[in-house]
Amino acid sequence: MKKTILYEKHIALGAKMTPFSGYEMPVQYESIIKEHQACRGGAVIFDTCHMGVFEIAGDGALSDLELILSCDIADMKLGTCRYGFICNENGGVIDDQIIYRVDDDCFLIVVNASTKESDFLWINQHISKDTNFADVSAEHAKIDLQGPLSPKIAAALFEDQISDLKFYNFDYVFYKNEVVMISRTGYTGEIGFEIYGKPEVILQIWDECVDRGAVPAGLGARDTLRLEMGFPLCGHELSSDRNAVQSNFNRAISRKKEFIGSNIVLDPSAINQLLAGITLDGRRSARTGDLIIDESSGKEIGVITSGAFSPALGCAIALGYVNKEYSGIGTSLKIISGKNEFSGKVSELPFYKNATARADIKKYL
Repeated sequence: MKKTILYEKHIALGAKMTPFSGYEMPVQYESIIKEHQACRGGAVIFDTCHMGVFEIAGDGALSDLELILSCDIADMKLGTCRYGFICNENGGVIDDQIIYRVDDDCFLIVVNASTKESDFLWINQHISKDTNFADVSAEHAKIDLQGPLSPKIAAALFEDQISDLKFYNFDYVFYKNEVVMISRTGYTGEIGFEIYGKPEVILQIWDECVDRGAVPAGLGARDTLRLEMGFPLCGHELSSDRNAVQSNFNRAISRKKEFIGSNIVLDPSAINQLLAGITLDGRRSARTGDLIIDESSGKEIGVITSGAFSPALGCAIALGYVNKEYSGIGTSLKIISGKNEFSGKVSELPFYKNATARADIKKYL
């Protein structure tokens, strides 16, 4: 198993480690619930050094990206980010990613660790001769500082260089005379930052964030936080054999251009199922692969893709694909989990309504 540059710090902090996407990663330190609550009410720090970072540049970069990614690229301003899918010819999702526009003809693509190698091969097969494409992951160590107290920590670290940073924007700032890139995209729903820099610099920033009150958090809290926000996870809600449009994540899909798989993604007949949020009665959570059935007829109508107890709501929540006619808010459902049967209903997403990610950063300084 690979280890990130922060591995020794996780061990020193007593983290419970687990294999994840080829890396030894922390699941939790003291408690998933405590780490979750620290993000909602304070500040946490995540190790995300395992994620992939690609650079794509040159005269053909823009047109290539328009073809490869499901989101619009041409209208992106410098210093902005955008979420989108990498789709195959059948409309399935190879991966989800965030694209950063560094210059008119230079972009960074941040991808998931589990699909980094296959993403690189796919993109490399679909770029033109006028495009330069490289895996620069080793040059960009990455940590995520998240939570309503994170702006004060970041302002102290970066000497108030972050007060004008808007949601889904990024900038280059100084940390002790070293340049780092900082963005506001997030995967928790809370206001926060993704910090990219040289490995030795990121090690220093991690320590200073912890010293200033950020709680180290692992994969467990990261998953419950994203689930409360209804964010899809590659390999669960997103997969190469399920049409991207069924994810209900419409902001990731352009209706104004052609991209790989768009003829199938944009075909109305593809929407036979939709991803739905489900609130369960009680604390016991459904598991990935559990069947969803119609409450009255017992007919199988879908499948659970993710489930967990929600610390913020005090009950179990889940994401799952259901037949389109059952996707309306308030629809009652049954979930079969082994020998257990749970009752639930389709709920509006996000489950958690008080997240701060889009707030004016100045309110938290």
